[in-house]
Amino acid sequence: MQKFKHVIVGTGQATGTLLGKLIDTGESIAVFEGKKVGGSCVNYGCTPTKTLVASAKAIHQARRGHFFGFDASPKVDFQRVMERMNEIRNSSSDGLTEWIESSENVKLIRDYASFTGPKTLKAGEEEISGENIYINVGTRPSAPPIDGIDRIQWLDSAGLLELKELPEHLLIIGGGYIGVEFAQVFKRLGSRVTIIQRGPQLMPNEDRDVAESIKEVLERENVEIYLNASAKSVTKEEKVILTIEHEETDKTLEGSQLLIAAGRTPNSDTLNLENAGIGIYGKGFIEVDDFCRTKVEGVFALGDVNGHGAFTHTSVNDAEIVLDHLFGGSRKISDRIPIYGLFTDPPLGRVGLSEKGAIEKGHRVLKATRPMSQISRAKEMGETDGFAKLIVDADSDLILGAAIHGPGGDEIVNMFAAIMHSQIPCRKYREVVLVHPTVSELMPWVLDGLQNVESD
Repeated sequence: MQKFKHVIVGTGQATGTLLGKLIDTGESIAVFEGKKVGGSCVNYGCTPTKTLVASAKAIHQARRGHFFGFDASPKVDFQRVMERMNEIRNSSSDGLTEWIESSENVKLIRDYASFTGPKTLKAGEEEISGENIYINVGTRPSAPPIDGIDRIQWLDSAGLLELKELPEHLLIIGGGYIGVEFAQVFKRLGSRVTIIQRGPQLMPNEDRDVAESIKEVLERENVEIYLNASAKSVTKEEKVILTIEHEETDKTLEGSQLLIAAGRTPNSDTLNLENAGIGIYGKGFIEVDDFCRTKVEGVFALGDVNGHGAFTHTSVNDAEIVLDHLFGGSRKISDRIPIYGLFTDPPLGRVGLSEKGAIEKGHRVLKATRPMSQISRAKEMGETDGFAKLIVDADSDLILGAAIHGPGGDEIVNMFAAIMHSQIPCRKYREVVLVHPTVSELMPWVLDGLQNVESD
């Protein structure tokens, strides 16, 4: 049995961060990966999907040529769109693979691993032990209980990215981040698109005004949306036949492909965790403390599989917390301010508490909003959809959260993350001078409209 100082299971974004510091120690490292190196972000998530978002936006802007003063009638080459995506994601995966394999103190084992004991793992016929073990296996898409779903070939986000032909009519079950992003992309590429969302609003974790703003953009682009709708049964021959219950009435939808974007399942069930004595909770997330430590000394769980974040940046932050802990630091998961983006056009940037979340936590809330249609830079760019919303604690004068749905919202929100992390009071932020003309320069001015929010 080979012994290693560090053993990493899975190669998502936390792994790259770990290796960035562990390789330089010269200590022995083993890395297990049964699929493509790079995990979901590089191969099926951020990298390929944001490449598609960029192509779709360019096509959309070209169609708006008359608005900007020129004539254009773009013809979409779906094959070239997908080729460009593959060039970028394959380059990222190949680059990470080359880095790992060229590092003298790292052994890459191209297989799935599972525990045989608290500090031992096996892949195929190879069994190894590690002084420190880092579980970074992520999650996978899961399908809701729909009659017939196990008898048809449905698409998850990875399968959708392998399509060779543009869907004629894409049916999407799920109105969260994945479903909403793909809906706009494929509509702009030329598909008919229908979203089926179980609850009363898209983006169910967002405030209603934010969700409505996103819905308005999609509906203006002729994405069909069914809210308060549940999928009952599905069959597929030449077409996908999906029966839904909507407003207490059964309705039949026909599509060419079915994308399910309605939840994910932790890959912890592939690891034989019972052999190691590692605990799980909820849907199968691995139990960790504030430093990503499991119940077993020297075994850590990072990224989506620990249930404390579902984004690349939280996975990377988990790795930074673990490294900080190994080298004597004190960074913790509980110190992290939630931040994320929805990469529609325009994008949504979100940080901290939502309005409803702040009220539920008992804060005395102040709120200020400003529509993008009142911001000069947005008007100059012809991108006036959306709005900015800031949530402030009335007692401390600290920003509790921000939602920026508009041009650059995914970038602007990072400014608020820094402000919140540094605990800069609103009155001091209001004094900052920012570049004109930009969308972000108006964010301090938004605070002039702060008003009390009454709790229910």
